[in-house]
Amino acid sequence: MGPISESDMTYSMDTYFRQTWRDDRLKFSGPYDQLAVSTMILNEIWKPDTYFHNGQGAYLHTTTTPNKLLRIRNNGVVLYSMRLTIKASCPMYLQRFPVDMQSCPLQFGSYAYTSKHVVYEWKNGQHNSIETAGDMRLSQFDLVSTPAETVVVSNNSGEFSTLKVHFVLQRHMGYFLIQVYVPCTLIVILSWVSFWINREATSDRVSLGILTELTLTTISMDTRNDVPRVAYATALDHFFIMCYVFVTATLLEFAGVHYFTKIGSGEATFDADYCPPSEDSADDEGEDIPNNTNSMHYHSNSVYYRSHDNQCSLNGGAREAEVSPTKRDSSFYKLLKCLTGSYSYKKVMIERSNPQGVNRVSRIDRAARVLFPLSFIILNIIYWMTYTKYAQL
Repeated sequence: MGPISESDMTYSMDTYFRQTWRDDRLKFSGPYDQLAVSTMILNEIWKPDTYFHNGQGAYLHTTTTPNKLLRIRNNGVVLYSMRLTIKASCPMYLQRFPVDMQSCPLQFGSYAYTSKHVVYEWKNGQHNSIETAGDMRLSQFDLVSTPAETVVVSNNSGEFSTLKVHFVLQRHMGYFLIQVYVPCTLIVILSWVSFWINREATSDRVSLGILTELTLTTISMDTRNDVPRVAYATALDHFFIMCYVFVTATLLEFAGVHYFTKIGSGEATFDADYCPPSEDSADDEGEDIPNNTNSMHYHSNSVYYRSHDNQCSLNGGAREAEVSPTKRDSSFYKLLKCLTGSYSYKKVMIERSNPQGVNRVSRIDRAARVLFPLSFIILNIIYWMTYTKYAQL
């Protein structure tokens, strides 16, 4: 049996298709109970016009001769066997892909004779008429069972007797664990490395987040090539969405950390105890500073201006906002200012910064180091319990 294609929703199988019927006109008497006759006699006797309802193609093996067998017993019972390769449609329900089971049917019956003329029955009953090779192996599936049934099909021409067998297949998870689940999990874990990178390393943390996003996109696109474009999300899609959410949340987390970064992120800092040397002292050191222009000095990532009247100021002017005597704001207030992108509040935070010019480890990073792995583990437990426990038809 195989191959089985999810993209085309078809499967192929190599089978020995045996039919038995009784024709009283073929009774005979003699020393033999059974005669092995040439299949050429099939053109001279009646035989059922069996066809496959969901078949998309089939061919008879002809190497080295047509693989047919015809036996006639003395009581008129005819055995007709042939080796066929059948390609049939298999409607698949991929909501739980790749943690799923599929049932691929094969239905056959008479093309022209109604149930008044021809009735199909399983020779050995519904449970013992289907035999499978003991050494059969499939690349992505295990054949779990082959339940059979008798079905009466009604249409405009009348009622037709048919037989139907279901090949119940359980998908192997090894390929998807190695190629999809483990790499995606490692990529999500890799994105968490940014929580331990200095908050001032903006380019490093952003580059790591974008790299993990693009890698997840590549794996997702490569996997979707083997799956039909169904209108619903599969279990694999849900896992990809979960990974995307965590990687994207890592980037957004750094956006919040960067907002509260006061030193070493391109913003000027204020040092109340420092003022650059005056023009007189600068002249003593041999510097050529015009008297009719303001002088500019740098100190600890800060920009100071000394005007022509020898007044020292930060960024060429007075501070735009007074520092609130309350040094600690509520977490909700900080979050509100972060979401609204308040520049004036950020300047106040810069002015409250560490006088040594060193950023502390962000509280957001500290919380993310625990919350991100913990929530990812919990969601994975829920995911696998849901799809492995209820992975049934």
